[in-house]
Amino acid sequence: MSRQDTSKKKALKNLCRRYLLGILGCYIGAIGINLFILPVHLLSGGLSGLAIIFYYLMGWPIGVQLIVMNLPLLYMAYRYVGKTYALDTIAGTFLFSFAIDSTSFLAQYHLVQDTMLSAIFGGIVAGAGFGMIFRAGTNTGGMDVIGVVVKKYYSIDVGTVLFLLNMSVILASAFLFDVDVALFTLVAVYASAELTNRFAAGFNREKAILIISQHSDVIGEAILAELNRGVTYFHGRSGFLKAGCDALYVVVNLTQVSKVETLVHRIDENAFLTVTSVSEVQGRGFTKEKIRYSSTEREQLIAAQNERESSKR
Repeated sequence: MSRQDTSKKKALKNLCRRYLLGILGCYIGAIGINLFILPVHLLSGGLSGLAIIFYYLMGWPIGVQLIVMNLPLLYMAYRYVGKTYALDTIAGTFLFSFAIDSTSFLAQYHLVQDTMLSAIFGGIVAGAGFGMIFRAGTNTGGMDVIGVVVKKYYSIDVGTVLFLLNMSVILASAFLFDVDVALFTLVAVYASAELTNRFAAGFNREKAILIISQHSDVIGEAILAELNRGVTYFHGRSGFLKAGCDALYVVVNLTQVSKVETLVHRIDENAFLTVTSVSEVQGRGFTKEKIRYSSTEREQLIAAQNERESSKR
C-alpha cells in the first residue's frame, strides 16, 4: 500500500471516528435534557433553552424549533465564518434536533424526583454530550454561531457572549415561570458548561514538569533510565545568579510525579521545580507506543545525532 493510500485510509478513519463521536454526543446531550431537565420543568442553556420555553408554553417539538431557529444562524455561519464551519454546524444542528425529538419519550419518566439532583445530573449528562460534540470538532449551532461571529468581528470572547445570552434565557425563565426555575436552571447550565469544557479539553491526568538545575544533564539521564520518559533541554540564564543555567521539560503520568520529585531532590536538593496540569498529550509514550532504548542504543543515537549536526556545520 502506497503512502498516499495510507494517508487516505487514515483520513477516512478519522472522519468516521469524528462523526460517530458527534452522533454519540448528540444523543447523550438529548438524553440529559429529556430525562432530567424536562420532567422537572427546567431549562437548558443556549438556543435549546429558548426552544424549551416554547415547548412548555405551546407544546411545540424542541427539535423542529431548533431547526427553524437555526436557519438564519446557519446562513451567518456560512457567510461570516466559512464553508467548513457551516457544514459542520448544519450536520450538528440536524443531528441534535433529530436526537432530542427521537428521545422525547424519556421526558415521561421522572427518574429523579428532586429538582436539584435533576438540575445537577441533567447538566452533567448534557454537558458530557456537548463536550463530545466539541471534541469531534463540530457544534450544534445556536448561540455558538453568534459567539464565533462576534468574536471574529468584535474581538469579544466567545465565553462572554455565550454567558450573556444564557443569562438572557435564565432571566426570561424567571419572568415567565418563577425564580426557583431560573436558579435551578443556572445550576444546570453551570454543570453543563463544566462538563463540556472537561470533555472538550480531555480528561488526561498527565503533568508537565519544568526542572531548573545546575545538574540538569544528570537529572535528565536519570529520568530516561529510571522512568523511561523523554526529556527536552533548554538553556537559559538565572536572574538571581546572573549566570547560565539549564532547564529540562518532561511530561509524566500523575503517579510518576512524586518519583520525579524524589529523583530530582536526590541529585540536586536546590533544584527549582514546577508541576502543571496538561489537558491533552499526544506523542510517543502517551498516544503512541513507547520505544524502550538500552543505554548502548541511546549512546548510538546520540552519536548519530552529533554526527549529523557536525556535518551541517
